[in-house]
Amino acid sequence: MRMARLTLVCAVAVLAVLATASGVRADWDSGGGHKMHWPQLPDPQGWDVAFDPEYVNPLADDWQCTETGPVNDIHLWVSWQGDNVGQITALNVKIYDDIPAGATGGYSMPGDKLWDSFLLTQGVDYTVRDYGDGIQGWIEPDFEWWPSDHTLFQQINITKFGSQDPFIQDEGKIYWLVVTPLGVAGPNERVGWKTSLDHFNDDAVYFDGDIWRELYDPETGESLDLAFVITPEPATLVLLGLGAVGLVARRRSKK
Repeated sequence: MRMARLTLVCAVAVLAVLATASGVRADWDSGGGHKMHWPQLPDPQGWDVAFDPEYVNPLADDWQCTETGPVNDIHLWVSWQGDNVGQITALNVKIYDDIPAGATGGYSMPGDKLWDSFLLTQGVDYTVRDYGDGIQGWIEPDFEWWPSDHTLFQQINITKFGSQDPFIQDEGKIYWLVVTPLGVAGPNERVGWKTSLDHFNDDAVYFDGDIWRELYDPETGESLDLAFVITPEPATLVLLGLGAVGLVARRRSKK
């Protein structure tokens, strides 16, 4: 009877782990797992930096890998200028290696492109959900900025890369993430990548057509980073969960 009850408990625990892993494959919430230096959470009173097809200058931010393996799940936060919420119909994700600050004489920046996801489709490769609100500003680097421009922000959850194999990262290495919307539904909708409360290494950067340049707060001159997190793949979570279940089972069997 005890063994049957223990088996039932373990089965329920495994199902719970699987359900948790499934959730991670979609949304991500603060406190969830990650495989980068730390999650760069969105600043509800921060800025959104234009990175839509109309504003073609790409944005990039760096992270340090904390777990060797595939980059299967990427989550980032965005807002829409003036709260004119549209739909991102296609995305492109690229990963670059790192040119350290000492090699440039100033600040670090993306180096050689290591991986390219080509075209990703909403509802197939990624999902979007409403996430939070706060009074936020809008930045178009090298042009203009508007404080108190909008209030709503969303989370993009990238869980597939079309037919492309995921990028394999190495623990301890620094990489740069570039995410670019390739299509936005609606004539006047402008989307921006949210800035983060959390900072790592050098500033985020934007490409002005000739060189990568640092992102600064246009009002205070402070450094800006972008809001994103790279999370463990579900298999990792399932294995950890099964290990925990097995440990509980062994302890109970000894009693």
